[in-house]
Amino acid sequence: MESLGMIHLPRTPAVLALALLTAAACSRRGSCRDEYCGSLVIAATRSATTLLPPLSEAAVERDIFDQIFLRLADFTVGGSTIGDSGFVPQLARSWEWNDPLTLTFHLDPRAHWQDGPPVTAADVQFTFESYTDTAVAAGDLTALAHIASVTATDSLTAVFKFRHSYPEAFFDATFHLRILPAHLLRDVPRGEWRTAAFGRAPIGDGPYRFLRWTPGESVELTADSTFYLGRPHLQRLIWRFASDVNVAITQLVAGEADAIEVLVGPANIGRAQAAAHLKLYPYPGVTYTFLRFNLRANGDSLRPNPLFADAAVRRALVMATDRERMLQSATAGHAKVPPGPMPQQWSWLWVPELAPPPYDTTQAAGLLTARGWRDSNRDGIRDRAGRRLSFHVAVPTSPLRRQYARLLQEQLRAVGVELVIDEMDDPAMAERLSAGTFDAALESWQTDPTPTSGVPQIWSKGGGANYGGYANPAFDRAVATAANAQTLSAARAAWVAAFTTLAQDAPAIMLYALDNVAAVDSRVTDVQLRPDSWMALVRNWRIPPDRLNERDRVGH
Repeated sequence: MESLGMIHLPRTPAVLALALLTAAACSRRGSCRDEYCGSLVIAATRSATTLLPPLSEAAVERDIFDQIFLRLADFTVGGSTIGDSGFVPQLARSWEWNDPLTLTFHLDPRAHWQDGPPVTAADVQFTFESYTDTAVAAGDLTALAHIASVTATDSLTAVFKFRHSYPEAFFDATFHLRILPAHLLRDVPRGEWRTAAFGRAPIGDGPYRFLRWTPGESVELTADSTFYLGRPHLQRLIWRFASDVNVAITQLVAGEADAIEVLVGPANIGRAQAAAHLKLYPYPGVTYTFLRFNLRANGDSLRPNPLFADAAVRRALVMATDRERMLQSATAGHAKVPPGPMPQQWSWLWVPELAPPPYDTTQAAGLLTARGWRDSNRDGIRDRAGRRLSFHVAVPTSPLRRQYARLLQEQLRAVGVELVIDEMDDPAMAERLSAGTFDAALESWQTDPTPTSGVPQIWSKGGGANYGGYANPAFDRAVATAANAQTLSAARAAWVAAFTTLAQDAPAIMLYALDNVAAVDSRVTDVQLRPDSWMALVRNWRIPPDRLNERDRVGH
């Protein structure tokens, strides 16, 4: 493996401190006790670009920095995002509400940065100011808009002031902020954070220390024996980057890797099931996939789309697709057809009042005919006033989404609609979406534990990722009602109203919400997975002494 020096990072104080920490870790590694030995190699299907939390855009980066940086309080498995009962102390030893707009956290005095200094309330204040600085352009910026300020009243007391009272205030104050070391980042211009050396060699306060990064190949962490909440049982965590999911699963089946987050597709699940050394762990999925219609003209946001501005046409296309049959064909049942923009993680929203739109080609054809779309020249594709009922769909490199594109193409042609598939890599797809230069797009979104932040971002007027330009005041009012609901049942009722409106407007075809099935080597025990971050609890995983292999005992 490439050493830290071969990455040619600037010799900042942070990097120099890291070199000393790494040397110390190396000296300890050779003498680890059996109960604290073990290496876990994670097969990742995407490379990391930065480990600085506000800038992260990839799940693999989250998995890594979850082990390096802590929150004030941690979300629990199955916990509610309303109020604070679904959280346990992490950097904060305790907290209290002084009034409906004031939340005070008291830090655990044992918490310290991996280069020595204690974690202080000044770090908490610095973190909030950094996340909300437009120069940083944090992905969580919108979710933090309800917080007016964070101040440090003494070294262990941080006070949050909210602009208004709302049910998920505690969630926003904790889930979206991984506390950063002010003493290492304060002098780095925030506009330069994306390329800062710290993002490639971070120093945190979590259970694992950064050890090395081999660009394009792997990232390695080592357990921090001084972690104040207890030394992790696994000594090493290694993320090995594969070129695609098939390569990653081949490594897993061959015993070259020990774990993978999600087995996509029935063939890959079957391969893992057939490997005697692997154990499968189903858990609620956090993504949903849909075909989005661009309601604005391709490349011109000031004009309506000649096809998709018509809600009747959109509803017809939804009814013309047999989503259940596609799901069985492509995933062998390892997914569900969502009744709205929701993953399986939001199980409390999968209620009888919400159901996917019916599959009805007769009604779909009738709607299209009523809107003037007929096959006048008998070529199999409907037309109107000389225009064919044809559109392009942008499809990324995902094998599953490419398969879905072909299934959609086949099903829509049966009702006289031509779908042209434009395959492209992920950067090209992102550019198309941002510029609005697409007719339709096959998208997947990974979600938070709550719909409050993600749904308006993607579907409300003004949402930063509302690439199709969908807007309905009734939908936005229902979303706002849900966000301010004081109980889970009231929130559920408001979300049902919002998603019912969305389904009637049909700005997209909701295709599937995947089951998550992870695979982990069977020598690893005490495995517990959390939907929002599958490895969040990896410090509690262990490999019993009688199951250690040579890789588990090796030093570096």
